[in-house]
Amino acid sequence: MSSRINHNRRLGMRALPVVGAMLLLAGACSDDKTDVVHRATDGDSVPTMMTRDVTTLISDSGVTRYRITTPLWLVYDEAKVPCWKFPEGLFMEKFAPDYTTDATIVCDSATYFKDKSLWRLDGDVNILNTNGEKFLTQQLFWSQRDRKVYSDSFIHIERNDRVIEGYGFTSNERMTTYTIHKPSGIFPVSDFKGNGGGNDSTAISPDSASTAPAAPKNVKVNKTV
Repeated sequence: MSSRINHNRRLGMRALPVVGAMLLLAGACSDDKTDVVHRATDGDSVPTMMTRDVTTLISDSGVTRYRITTPLWLVYDEAKVPCWKFPEGLFMEKFAPDYTTDATIVCDSATYFKDKSLWRLDGDVNILNTNGEKFLTQQLFWSQRDRKVYSDSFIHIERNDRVIEGYGFTSNERMTTYTIHKPSGIFPVSDFKGNGGGNDSTAISPDSASTAPAAPKNVKVNKTV
């Protein structure tokens, strides 16, 4: 695998929360510590709210869709570009209609830009889709407005039968139909070595017979030093 990616074996997810939804702080996190800033100050440098050790449910149209777990959540509502920041890492779960875990994502840090309905995931981004495919990259964007996921960074994809690597990536929101713009290699899972050549975009549609993954257990998001 390329040296451009720190290939930690953490599970990740393909989908991100819908903004404009109702936020519910889970009762299990009774020890959450929230600080609200009430003084006049620079909205770009000082958050209006800071919450630690958070587990939050996000619902849309009265239905619970996502769960976020993070050690630190900073809200910048008075910034020139209003946003949420998760500087110490983020773990997300997306729920299916029957409330089973549909997909997951883990990243070292994340930012949500409220006005653009845009998520940016940074660091060691690890995604697992419903087909059991793993996506590893250093930066990923998800536009809720355009309903797509994309990245200009190196991407490493592990499928059941092969490993795919390249640069530049575009996908649907479910991470089930995607395109690598500059593929650098396609290798057997059992024996992939180095990078192959290739400059043309490659569109990939995963096998529909793949089995959806089970939800990860005992996942903790720790500060990266």
